[in-house]
Amino acid sequence: MTPMLETADTAPARTSRRTGAPAWLLVALACAGQFLVVLDVSVVNVALPSMRADLGMSASGLQWVVNAYSIAFAGFMLLGGRAGDLYGRKRMFLTGLALFTLASLAGGLAQDGWQLLLARAVQGLGAAVLAPSTLTIVTSAVPEGAARARAIATWTAVGAGGGAAGGLVGGALVDLMTWRWVLLINVPVGVVVLTCSLRWPAESRAGDGRRLDLPGALLVTSGLATLAYGISQTEAEGWTASATLVPLAAGLALIGLFLGVEARTAAPLMPLGLFRLRAVSSANAAMFINGSALFSMWFFMTLYAQNALGYTPLEAGLALMPSSLAIVVASKLAPRFMHTAGARTVATLGTLTAAAGFAWQSTMTADGDYVTGIMLPGILMMLGAGLASTPLASLATSGAAPGEAGLVSGLVNTSRTMGGSLGLAVLSTIAAARTAGRGSPEALTEGYALAFRTGTGVLLAGVVLMLMWLPRKSSAR
Repeated sequence: MTPMLETADTAPARTSRRTGAPAWLLVALACAGQFLVVLDVSVVNVALPSMRADLGMSASGLQWVVNAYSIAFAGFMLLGGRAGDLYGRKRMFLTGLALFTLASLAGGLAQDGWQLLLARAVQGLGAAVLAPSTLTIVTSAVPEGAARARAIATWTAVGAGGGAAGGLVGGALVDLMTWRWVLLINVPVGVVVLTCSLRWPAESRAGDGRRLDLPGALLVTSGLATLAYGISQTEAEGWTASATLVPLAAGLALIGLFLGVEARTAAPLMPLGLFRLRAVSSANAAMFINGSALFSMWFFMTLYAQNALGYTPLEAGLALMPSSLAIVVASKLAPRFMHTAGARTVATLGTLTAAAGFAWQSTMTADGDYVTGIMLPGILMMLGAGLASTPLASLATSGAAPGEAGLVSGLVNTSRTMGGSLGLAVLSTIAAARTAGRGSPEALTEGYALAFRTGTGVLLAGVVLMLMWLPRKSSAR
């Protein structure tokens, strides 16, 4: 979540003078909202086999439990940040949190697969409205200086901790209760945070009279979803069938229409002129490519642990904890390495490290042991991910003017999540095609291994792109 660190300090804001609460409480409330958003990206992974068995979902349909959330989150994130600027960060925080909490309740009570997917999409929309406001509340509550730096570090750590805790929390809830509680657990937490937030955080906004680009958000979200659906159809229908070509063509048309709208609207969701800056365009492209491989790691590792090695959900969550901690540690170390080696070098080495982990994981077998079959390659993958993400975010924001830093930060998050959504659709389809409907641990492992081999190639392509395109030195404009 590091890319959002540039948002609040650079945008002019009007803040209400009434706070009515100590700064630590406001920081805690904002961090709680951020924790829920990040947690729900990963918490459902260990529950996927249980969801499939209970709701009768198809193997290919499982990817949509993850993608329904991530596509809505990515597609509306920039709109959510802009809405906070115009209508008030506190108001958007409350709106997003309420929507997220209600959708969590609906998902936990779902009786059919489509109900669960709809709830996950609404959850993603709520998260997109909620997430951009959390950091602004933190920076508004704490004066600029060392105290604010500590508060931002806490916010960052809580976000990383949400992702790291997802597997463990989800595994414990599924084992001790049911899969429904990976969603229902958000309800009491959301209600408490919502109740406290109604009174205490001050309102702030930076509205300048510009309108929200709702058409742009709808076009990019529907385009991504349609593309992902078309990709998922290739497993059953093939690449030349109309059931595949029609959604693929429609998705590309929607993305093209989105670019046309952005080029003409007075207040675009994604100002295309920003991509003329080499640092912005190259770093976002690298984030997209890295995200397309790394985002799917948790999905396949969880399925491998449970479907091939026979782990329980809790055991699967515990098995992935070292990997989760590795990305937190690497994210903390990356700034130190950047100081001596430079952002471009650290991003490239991080991606190479992740590619080595993917290559190692692609040698998995149906009777593999924990240390060499899950723990060590998982640590390598996530060390690389943590090392690469911070310098790429730094490069992406280095070429932007101060008034554009918040927007560019949001673009980095959006690029990574969009890449992850489409990458998961592609890799899931590749894995399912290799498995060819066979349900044995050996057949499933063959599919997962092919997905990791493909991911290795994607990451190596990202390394080539970084070496050729990323600027050697960041430069502020």
